[in-house]
Amino acid sequence: MAVSKIYPDAKAALAGLLHDGMTIMSGGFGLCGIPSVLIEAIRDSGVKNLTVVSNNAGIDDVGLGLLLKTRQIKKMISSYVGENKTFAEQYLAGELEIEFNPQGTLAERIRAGGAGVPAFFTRTGAGTDVAKGKEEREFDGKKYVMEKGLRADLSVIHAWKGDTEGNLVYRMSARNFNPVMATAGNVTVVQVEHLVEAGELDPDHIVTPGIFVQRIVHPASIDKRIEQRTTRPKT
Repeated sequence: MAVSKIYPDAKAALAGLLHDGMTIMSGGFGLCGIPSVLIEAIRDSGVKNLTVVSNNAGIDDVGLGLLLKTRQIKKMISSYVGENKTFAEQYLAGELEIEFNPQGTLAERIRAGGAGVPAFFTRTGAGTDVAKGKEEREFDGKKYVMEKGLRADLSVIHAWKGDTEGNLVYRMSARNFNPVMATAGNVTVVQVEHLVEAGELDPDHIVTPGIFVQRIVHPASIDKRIEQRTTRPKT
C-alpha cells in the first residue's frame, strides 16, 4: 500500500525532521514564492542554531524575518541583506554569521548540490574578496574560483500547484530558487496552493518530479505579502 505524502498541516509535515544545528534551504525571492506557512511552523517548533540557505531573509516580521526575530538562525548563506533591518542589525553587531554569495553563484551551488556535483569553477568573484580562502585556477588565460555545491538536511519550498505524488508546477517569479532547492534537500517539504490528484497535471508543465518531494501540505490559505507597494494618486 502506497504511503501518502499529504499531511494535514505544516506542523505535522515537519514532525520528526527538525533539530538544533541543522541546515535548512528555504525557497523564494524577497517575499515571492516563500514557504511562509512552513517557516511559521519552524518558528513555533523552537528549533535553534540553524544554518539557513536562502537568497535573502524576507523582511522584518515576514518570512525568514520571523526566525531572525526569535534568533533561531545562527548563519545565513545568501546573496542579499536588502530589505530586512533585523538581518542587517544582527550581522553588523556580529550576532549573525553570513556567507555571502553572488546570486548566480548561490543558485548554481544549490543546483550542483542537487545534481551530485561537489564543486565547480566560475569566473564570478575571481580575484576579489569573494575568492578569499578558495581555490583559484586559470583556464584559457582567465582566473576562476572554485565554489562548493550546497546540500541541506531539509528544504522547505512553495509551489503553485502540485499533485498527490509531489509533482510540482511553479508560477511566474515564484519559480526562483524553489526548483533547485527541491533537489538539494535530504528531505523536501512543499506547501502547495492548489492540490490535485495524480495524473491531473500536464506532464509537460511539471518542473519538479515527485521523486524529489517527500511531504506535502495544502494550507487552507496562504497570506501573500507585498514586499514594497508603490502607488500613485488617481488622475
